[in-house]
Amino acid sequence: MTAAVATQRKRSVSIGTIATHTFLVVACLGVLAPLLWALYASLRTYDDTSTNGYFSIAKSLTLKNYSNAWEIGDLPHYYLNTFLITIPALVITLLLSSMVAFGVARFSFKFNLVLLMLFTAGNLLPQQVIATPLWRLYRLIEVPLWVSDSESLIDSTLGVILIHIAFQSGFCTFVLSNYMKTIPYELTEAARVDGASVWRQYWQLTMPLCRPVLAALATLQFTWIYNDFLWGLVLIQTGDKMPITSGLLNLKGAFFTDNNLLAAGSMMVALPTLIVFFALQRHFIGGLTLGSTKG
Repeated sequence: MTAAVATQRKRSVSIGTIATHTFLVVACLGVLAPLLWALYASLRTYDDTSTNGYFSIAKSLTLKNYSNAWEIGDLPHYYLNTFLITIPALVITLLLSSMVAFGVARFSFKFNLVLLMLFTAGNLLPQQVIATPLWRLYRLIEVPLWVSDSESLIDSTLGVILIHIAFQSGFCTFVLSNYMKTIPYELTEAARVDGASVWRQYWQLTMPLCRPVLAALATLQFTWIYNDFLWGLVLIQTGDKMPITSGLLNLKGAFFTDNNLLAAGSMMVALPTLIVFFALQRHFIGGLTLGSTKG
């Protein structure tokens, strides 16, 4: 009887394992299929796809679309525009979020939990809802010429940076505060007894211990800010100031669009996010579960 039960349990476990792996393989293929198809289309010529269709076997593969997209789309210029937005927004977001998280995690005050809930609730608001009122508000804010060459935050890199900081700070504060709560409080008490100021407790004691979760957040934030399409399109009016995701529109004609060329440009645009992910992959995977439970 015992042997029969063990055999049945082993069989059920094997069936469950097979079903799980089958689901994961199908899910991975579903995620990778558009990327692989875009890569395949980017290597084909327009004449080939227009004659035989996109769902056909290519007669020849070429890298010419990539060189054309690099030159026609002026991608180096738009890469620079994107990095001028992404890097400052990323650094300032992590810096401000870590300060708020440190205050929430290490100090007890009346509105501690309310403040954290307020930051978290900001992530629940769809960005598209505030596009129109934000655009009108940005037009009323005057910016000095030494800050931006635009008279207002409209058509200004600073305006895009500020909106990214506002929307991303809530999520980063929530994750960082949960992770900081796992750091033994005795470390902070010992530093306070030794005469360390609040700034030293934050910068020299807490921040070095938060490197894994900061690396994970940096990977996510870089991907989210870099891939943003909405705010670059809504807030930037001058074509030369647009980030690279909006700059891809230059590869589309008014009456004619070479989808093979557009696919090549899209693959080149996605390359920096892949580089950042693989560079920080170990820290990213290790930081996903950090701070999930309070030790």
